[in-house]
Amino acid sequence: MIAYIRGVLSEKAPDRVVIEAGGVGYELLIPVSSFDRLPREGGEAKLLAWHCVREDDEALFGFATKEEREMFLKLTQVSGVGPKIALAILSGSSIGELSLAIASGNAKRISSIKGVGKKTAEKICVELKDKVNAISALAANSRRGDADAKAPILHDAILALSALGFGEEAANKMVTKVIAADPSVKDVETLVRLALASR
Repeated sequence: MIAYIRGVLSEKAPDRVVIEAGGVGYELLIPVSSFDRLPREGGEAKLLAWHCVREDDEALFGFATKEEREMFLKLTQVSGVGPKIALAILSGSSIGELSLAIASGNAKRISSIKGVGKKTAEKICVELKDKVNAISALAANSRRGDADAKAPILHDAILALSALGFGEEAANKMVTKVIAADPSVKDVETLVRLALASR
């Protein structure tokens, strides 16, 4: 398995790059978010890789961050989502937005990405809901300091809703929905009240 490729960036476009390493030019398909982090052509680049081999096709996919590659791999585990659709989803949304959409069951947000239908978006929410939670989604969608400050509030709000009789999954979804709609919420009481009102 190819874990990463490091070398001279000889070509780049929003959807693909060519990195020359050891005298070989490797073409990697990339999401737009990885393109934004690349140096100029001729500079040194390192991309995490995922090698896809099928009967009729072979492709290398590249990612600037571990989080991008992890989300890509999660998406490809969803039935009906191949590598190219997963790449389109990553190009159409940040990791944080996508995590929040999945955690809150917001299939409409995912289906707004070009090439993703309503049924596929719903499958993504259903099949990945246990693999993404409100706290990690907030962390991915916030500045580091904000995420660290809000993590205990989110955790306490989910515990409070659980104490009121809601299952952990339902509480997680309610809290995520509130945070996605209003990231400025800063205390547990307000978060719980808004979560109950949003049902």
